Amino acid sequence: MRTHLAAALGTVVLTAGTLLGAPAAGAQTSDYPTTAYGPVTVGNTWTQGTITWYNRSVAVVGTHKSVSAAGPAYCRRTWAYTYDAHDTKLGSAGSVSSDTACGTTVNFSSFDVPADVPGGAAFVRVCLDDGNLKDLLCSPRYRRP
Repeated sequence: MRTHLAAALGTVVLTAGTLLGAPAAGAQTSDYPTTAYGPVTVGNTWTQGTITWYNRSVAVVGTHKSVSAAGPAYCRRTWAYTYDAHDTKLGSAGSVSSDTACGTTVNFSSFDVPADVPGGAAFVRVCLDDGNLKDLLCSPRYRRP
C-alpha cells in the first residue's frame, strides 16, 4: 500500500513540476527589436521612420518629404548603412532603397540593408539623399537595442 501511495505522490509531484515549468500556452518568442529614426532634415525636406533589426540585415520603413518638383536635384530618397561593433561598414541599401519623392511626401515600403555577420548590425545610419544616390545628410548612428 505504501509503495502505491509513494508512486502516486511521485507522479503528482512530477506532473505539477512539468506543468509549472512549461511556458504558457501560446507563448511566442519576442519580435525583432525596432528603433525609431529621424527626422533627418535638410532644409524643408526630411525622412523619418523605423529600423527593424534582424539577425543578418535591417529593414527600414518610413516617410520622407521633398518640397519641390522643380527637377531631380530637389527629389529625395532614404538610404541606410549598416556597421559592425568596430564601426566597419557591412552594407548599404544598394540599388534598392526607398521610393523617390519629388515635390511630395511619400510613405515608402520597407527595404532591406545587409549586415551579414553573426548577430547582424550593431549600428545603422539613415541618410536623406538627393534622389541620385548622393547623401545630403545622415543620421547619427543608431545602436541595436
